Amino acid sequence: MLEVGTKAPDFELPDQDGNMHKLSDYAGKKVILYFYPKDSTPGCTKQACGFSERYPQFLEKGAVVLGVSKDSVASHKKFQEKNGLAFTLLSDPERQVIEAYDVWKEKKNYGKVSMGVVRTTYLIDENGIILKANDKVKAAEDPENMLGELS
Repeated sequence: MLEVGTKAPDFELPDQDGNMHKLSDYAGKKVILYFYPKDSTPGCTKQACGFSERYPQFLEKGAVVLGVSKDSVASHKKFQEKNGLAFTLLSDPERQVIEAYDVWKEKKNYGKVSMGVVRTTYLIDENGIILKANDKVKAAEDPENMLGELS
């Protein structure tokens, strides 16, 4: 996990429609950048729907939400359409951004060890500095917690 107070690495990734996004495109806004394991799984769906339901409140507070996983653009599009998601999903199949943000880790599931994305949420300020970093994310609670972090 990256340290609070450090500059967030810039990146360029395609969204669910194939449009490219850079972190630097959002200079002047707060960014909730969250990494999640997989589209359309129960926890990831709860988290995404929570962010989507609260998205107008995030915008009111001058923040955007960007979700990142290693799923494809097509998978993101299906996930967005199925759940009516109001925010941007970014596709990182090569794991460049996932690894730059230090969220590709060893995970244990039912005793089996594998590598995967550890659910992690970053709050990045208007100047690209990491204000909050949380890798102990509870999917259903994350959107409300992050809304509370915005002043």
